[in-house]
Amino acid sequence: MNFAETDFLERDTLFVEVVLPLSLAINYTYRVPFELNDVVAVGKRVVVQFGKHKIYTALVKSIGKNPPEHYQAKYIIDVVDDYPVVTEKQFEFWNWITSYYLCNEGDVMSAALPTGLKLASETVLLLKDELPGDLDLNDKEQIIFEVLHKQHRISIDEVAGLLGQKTVYPIVNSLIAKEVIVAAEEVVDKYKPLLKSFVRLNDFYHEEANLRMLFEQLERAPKQLDALLAYLKLSKDKGFVAKNQLIEESGSGQAALKALTDKEIFNIEKRPVSRLSSDGELFDINFELSDHQKVALTKVKQQFETKDVVLLHGVTAAGKTQLYIKLIEEAIASGGQVLFLLPEIALTTQIVERIKLYFGHKIGVYHSKFNDNERVEIWNKFINGAYQVVLGARSAVLLPFTDLKLIVVDEEHENSYKQYDPAPRYQARDAAIYLAHLHQAKVVLGSATPSLESYYNAKTDKYGLVELTERFGGVQLPLQEVVSIAEETKRKKMTSYFTSVLVDDIADALEKKEQVILFQNRRGYATILICATCGYAPKCVNCDVSLTYHKSSGKLHCHYCGYHQSSINVCPACGSVHVEQKGFGTERIEEELSLIFPDAKIARLDLDSTRTKNGMQQIITDFQEKKNDILIGTQMVAKGLDFENVSLIGVINADTLLNFPDFRAFERSYQLLAQVAGRAGRRDKQGKVCIQAYADDHRIIKQVMNNDYQQMYEDELEERRQFNYPPFSRLIFINVKHKDANVLNIASQTLATNLRAQLGARVLGPEQPLVSRVRNYYIKQIILKIERTAAMQKVKTVLLDTIKDFNAQKDFRSVITQIDVDPY
Repeated sequence: MNFAETDFLERDTLFVEVVLPLSLAINYTYRVPFELNDVVAVGKRVVVQFGKHKIYTALVKSIGKNPPEHYQAKYIIDVVDDYPVVTEKQFEFWNWITSYYLCNEGDVMSAALPTGLKLASETVLLLKDELPGDLDLNDKEQIIFEVLHKQHRISIDEVAGLLGQKTVYPIVNSLIAKEVIVAAEEVVDKYKPLLKSFVRLNDFYHEEANLRMLFEQLERAPKQLDALLAYLKLSKDKGFVAKNQLIEESGSGQAALKALTDKEIFNIEKRPVSRLSSDGELFDINFELSDHQKVALTKVKQQFETKDVVLLHGVTAAGKTQLYIKLIEEAIASGGQVLFLLPEIALTTQIVERIKLYFGHKIGVYHSKFNDNERVEIWNKFINGAYQVVLGARSAVLLPFTDLKLIVVDEEHENSYKQYDPAPRYQARDAAIYLAHLHQAKVVLGSATPSLESYYNAKTDKYGLVELTERFGGVQLPLQEVVSIAEETKRKKMTSYFTSVLVDDIADALEKKEQVILFQNRRGYATILICATCGYAPKCVNCDVSLTYHKSSGKLHCHYCGYHQSSINVCPACGSVHVEQKGFGTERIEEELSLIFPDAKIARLDLDSTRTKNGMQQIITDFQEKKNDILIGTQMVAKGLDFENVSLIGVINADTLLNFPDFRAFERSYQLLAQVAGRAGRRDKQGKVCIQAYADDHRIIKQVMNNDYQQMYEDELEERRQFNYPPFSRLIFINVKHKDANVLNIASQTLATNLRAQLGARVLGPEQPLVSRVRNYYIKQIILKIERTAAMQKVKTVLLDTIKDFNAQKDFRSVITQIDVDPY
């Protein structure tokens, strides 16, 4: 920029449209002080005052010379960044999310940016637990540092008062960048890979003469010599050996190993290992694809020539991950970036480790288990192009990609990709497809049980389709057996909740020193407590649901709002002592099983057992290392876990899935049962699956038994066609909420009538949802069922305008309306 241009800029009055991290329908415009004209830029953060006293960091979306028409523009206070933290393509993507999912841009900003990038006056700052060794702080940073040392936490408002200046954001930003402080809202447990101790010989002894000298030194210490010989035998060309493997092979014990480490003959280092192998070996990165995989890879590349999205439909354990790795390799070889989406990071650690070990420093992992400082760091590395591959859960689609070439969506059918609360209520799989379109990138959707929509799109030639019908390494699909609970009950063969067939199968597996996974899709001990005399059942005081009894806490819990109360032995309604427990969850299964198999080591994997720091990781690792014989779990056990020693999978009650009142119940039941079944026999031996059900002749169970996805797809598609459900229509849910049931009834009826006047028979309801009160808010639901041929954007405009007029009415200002587009 030459002098004349600078001079012109300084005299020019600039106005910036900014996005605030608040749910506002319209973006605000601020005026730029002359002295900041040459540093303000699209994508940079600026400090602004909003409301009477609150100060926020906002994002500059556009720069112009026109002042706002309806209000006097305030000045921006400061520019925070030296370079933009959000790209123009991201703003384009945010616009699409805002328009498609009918939310506000501030909602998207709040979801996308780590807390450290959206500081506000109320943000609380804490010192980091581990501080860098060389603290290079200026005077103002030193003041904040010393105050935090004394009083643990301080808000940004307090920092402003302390320093006697209005704008402190650049100083706070600098302290975050120097890894001295973190923003308190997002301080969460740090994601930890599985680390194991490895032994390495000191480089000095790699020379033959020095090694010979070492042998002479150790002649008087036979145990240490045994350890050295075992190391040389095991290390071969790898140069490192797992510590536990060395102790086992040499028989020399911990003391000998410690002596060699103290003498600096051995170095011990912790390294991440793949949870796929039980011997602590690192994942083999020089793998060869099977013939079937090679054919599939060629087909995917061929489909990419004409299609942007390819559905990879492969049976469980078909080796889809290895195909992903080959495709990722090619994408990064061309200098591009890759996004690898996983449904839930904590449950797909094995894939994470495989890919991290394969691509090393080129890869970043991004999800809520990282603290905010790390998330800011990953964000900045993406802006600077330091990462080529990112592994993440749904929020990773919101990262600032600069040159995206490939997106892989693993287990694309998973409903974890859908954000339900708060807004934006986006579907990460669908958003990823639009993101790829913006970058002209390719998308691979992978699943053994694809969603009906994706498979329909592939069958109607919108997506490419590649099928993998064989398990990798020739491993056979498990034997599957369905057992009638009704029949076994009639013949008095049931033991608690277990049929004789399942009990025999578990006993057989335990005898062979093999492991068992049992699936029950309800946590807790008893689903409800009920008085046998009068029928009273304790309910949540805040929600319209029965309380679930948890034996571990001895309390009744609400799984919606977290309310809990002491359990009851006497009915408070009629005074009867005949209070019975009905239904059963994972906790009850664990207790009953320990009575039948007292010698078996049993673990439980559900939301209750994984609340502690690294709780889930510990349970999975212990099971991997065969410390437990039986793992009981909710749907967590169906996702992305791969254990070599599991030979039996038991489904305690399949009916709870099939009888759920939802048009997707059968599709979801098939997916869940097929995924659970896929955990069995994933190595060199055939596994077995035992499904217990009352409806043992149900078509979905039969289709799972026959591994017949195609027939399930055709049956479900025909039913959806008849009743005009997706993929033949689009759904939008409008949830209307209020604390007064009478106000809600009038409000929801008024809104439905207003919508029906414009959209006709497409409007269904209002009706009570399955749970009609949550956290003291009564809920009514209006459903829009829109045919595929309708102009969707026009429908959405009508919907937004109608809700805007509705909210403007004095009587309904306190009514909450939430829009959920594609609520699946």
